[in-house]
Amino acid sequence: MTKPALKPDQVVSTLNNLIETCRDGQNGYTDAAEHIENPQIKTFCLEQSRTRAQFVGELQQETLSLGGDPENAGSTAAVLHRAWINLKSALGGGDHAILAAAETGEDSAVKAYDNALKEALPAPIRAIVERQRHNVKQAHDLVKTMRDQSK
Repeated sequence: MTKPALKPDQVVSTLNNLIETCRDGQNGYTDAAEHIENPQIKTFCLEQSRTRAQFVGELQQETLSLGGDPENAGSTAAVLHRAWINLKSALGGGDHAILAAAETGEDSAVKAYDNALKEALPAPIRAIVERQRHNVKQAHDLVKTMRDQSK
């Protein structure tokens, strides 16, 4: 059984949730890059931050095209999560602890995309969300691998 098509305001709400998620990832990766010791991982984190910023821009554009008001901030939970990364880093958790925290963030991001894809999104928006979800899942898997290798 297929879900009925979403109304424009429902699509905007779904997009705004993803914008918030991407903004959280953007800020989280920037914060992680500031604390990571390994130069390759630092570069990866900065690249992911830029990618998430691009995703935010795409999603905001779609929101505007629907007549909506795009989200401009991340979530309160993400601010707390970044504070936890800072604390772990200050206490000597090192790259492994930061990557573990980043993986937790990526788990949340994948879940947010999976939830969005359960909705009856218009085809062009669905294509964007699917492409972004694929990228987020790849980043998640790479963070997990780097975390496991950093023990």
